[in-house]
Amino acid sequence: MTPPRSSCPTRSASWRTCRSPVHRGAKELRMPDPGLSPLQSSALPNPALEKLLRGPSGLGTAGLHLGRREEPPAQPEPEEPEEPEEPAEGTPVPGLYHHPVPPPDPARVEEVSSRIRAWAVDEVQAFPPEWEDQFDGFSVGRYMVACHPDAPSVDHLMIATRLMVAENAVDDCYCEDHGGSPVGLGSRLLLAHTALDPLHTTKEYAPDWAASLESDGPRRAYRSAMAYFLKQSTASQADRYRHDMARLHLGYLAEAAWAETDHVPEVWEYLAMRQFNNFRPCPTITDTVGGYELPADLHAQSEMQRVIALAGNATTIVNDLYSYTKELNSPGRHLNLPVVIADREGVSDRDAYLKAVEVHNDLMHDFESEAAALAAACPVPSVLRFLRGVAVWVDGNHYWHQTNTYRYSLPDFW
Repeated sequence: MTPPRSSCPTRSASWRTCRSPVHRGAKELRMPDPGLSPLQSSALPNPALEKLLRGPSGLGTAGLHLGRREEPPAQPEPEEPEEPEEPAEGTPVPGLYHHPVPPPDPARVEEVSSRIRAWAVDEVQAFPPEWEDQFDGFSVGRYMVACHPDAPSVDHLMIATRLMVAENAVDDCYCEDHGGSPVGLGSRLLLAHTALDPLHTTKEYAPDWAASLESDGPRRAYRSAMAYFLKQSTASQADRYRHDMARLHLGYLAEAAWAETDHVPEVWEYLAMRQFNNFRPCPTITDTVGGYELPADLHAQSEMQRVIALAGNATTIVNDLYSYTKELNSPGRHLNLPVVIADREGVSDRDAYLKAVEVHNDLMHDFESEAAALAAACPVPSVLRFLRGVAVWVDGNHYWHQTNTYRYSLPDFW
């Protein structure tokens, strides 16, 4: 694929940035050792995504990888037979285009799981006590470790983990059937959003607003998670995250409006809603969690924004596919891509589900092609590392959906 000409325009500051081996405005955040950056090389010999994901090769580069997709080098024959590695739990959706990932580091999973439970259950009380078993079944520690294998420390992993739990608290308590409702959702989301994007008001009314941030679990979770994030992010990274959370809340409102009027959108309308109500806030912070920064001018490029949007769209359809059976067994009618395709295109449930798999695969192929083209056009270390981090996040997201058999099971369509 020909790299997009507008990725780094020849007469713009962005192009000069991309041609420079080090961006002058880049800020490294708590990296334990500069050698741990997986993309110190300033050029890629091949724009193919596999090259992007493999990273550097040669003597001494084994530690510079987020995660390889090719087969590892042959190991010496062990003196005693080793127990075969157990396959990943769960079954991937047949025909779904995805990349298997190594199991996440169990020590990190255990530590993150312990910390996030103490925070969510004891510190901020994000959920009612009777939901504690469901919180454990969410396996958020395994989720975030799989999505961020390059995080320099558990403290960095907790950025993503706290934000993920807070986002799910808002979704469950405000929007879904765990006490949520489309009625009055806009007001609740607006007030919760002020925990991320603070209210600037008069001295008379500021105390009332500050007190409101402690009024329910979702707002307590948002406030605390955002405060933790701000300690380890730059101003531009924080503003970027707030923007993507506003997108998320806008998507919630569109879906709520359809629920209130019992409206089934056209397929393209549903996909438009899912571009906002999706996982985008998660991969957009991959650099903060990785301990570095993709500078604001590079993040804002239209080509980078397209890559991030495609990643969010593809991973959200993964959620639609794996949660399909769970939602069918839940009260009320839940919109997901197979349900909308079946209704709007007049096909069977099975055919609609299989078409949704095709939609996901098309999005994934576009994501990988666009990421590879951008990497070739703009081979700056922070750009390359960010693109690879987003790709690894996409794979980790699928891994968690496939292996979380507590929450998900596949329909009997094969």
